[in-house]
Amino acid sequence: MDLSDLRMFRTIIEAGSLTRAAEQLHTVQSNVTTRLRQLEEDLGTPLFDRINRRLVITPAGTLLAGYAEKLLSLAEEARDAVRRADQPEGLLRLGAMETTAAARLPGVIAAFRRAYPRVELRLRTAPTPTLVQEVLTHQLDAALVSGPLVHPELECRAVVLEELVLISAADWAPIEKASDLARHGPVELFTFREGCSYRQRLFEWLQREGIPIARSSEFGTFEAILGCVAAGMGISLVPRAVIGPHLGDTDPSRATLRVHPAPPDLARSVTVMIWHRARTHQPARQAFAECLAERLGAVVE
Repeated sequence: MDLSDLRMFRTIIEAGSLTRAAEQLHTVQSNVTTRLRQLEEDLGTPLFDRINRRLVITPAGTLLAGYAEKLLSLAEEARDAVRRADQPEGLLRLGAMETTAAARLPGVIAAFRRAYPRVELRLRTAPTPTLVQEVLTHQLDAALVSGPLVHPELECRAVVLEELVLISAADWAPIEKASDLARHGPVELFTFREGCSYRQRLFEWLQREGIPIARSSEFGTFEAILGCVAAGMGISLVPRAVIGPHLGDTDPSRATLRVHPAPPDLARSVTVMIWHRARTHQPARQAFAECLAERLGAVVE
């Protein structure tokens, strides 16, 4: 078993058939079939079941797929490290929560691209659990997620401390405690999709305080959340950094949102940068971490 066997095996999984895998590998199907059979004989176990002319991966194949992804990722890292030494260049796959991408990253990314034009930065937004999983499976080189986070396979560095606030429409009365919110009756919540740490915090607080929830609406962008709240449809819990223009800073009469202090156990959230411990040498990632430290005051070790 060598790296070419693992690349072939990964291609078969991605293609879903030997014919399509052969096309992607620019070879004939018989060659792929023979190499797969040899790999199965070498390992002493079938990697696919042949059911109605379809390939169905076996439990052993699924196990090998995980190791193959790690080995191929390490091989690519070794090749990049040797070729590029310590110069930040090549592809950097970064993940971030939607609010972090909107409120914290525009200036950082602009500065990073000016400083490192040879790095191709790709940004993906998703909830924290999704981003963590994609770093673990090497689909992302790094991600900015909600902390604290402890995982044996991940390195973790603090990036910024977010202040979380409750928001409502501008004409709502002040909400200083749960009983103030209870006067509104069952409330509608506007949050990011399931998996968002802010969503989870808000739900847990309302349930703990016995505040009835009328319904919950989930969106993929914070603009949609702020728009619904500003229209008086309900409340949300968001970082203060994303709501500035809605507060009418220059003209309070034009404010569309009202900020209410969140309880202490809700009001602080640390955003952390994570990456896989196995990917110890990646100049582009380290350069981005340093840019974060410079722009946001993060601590980089």
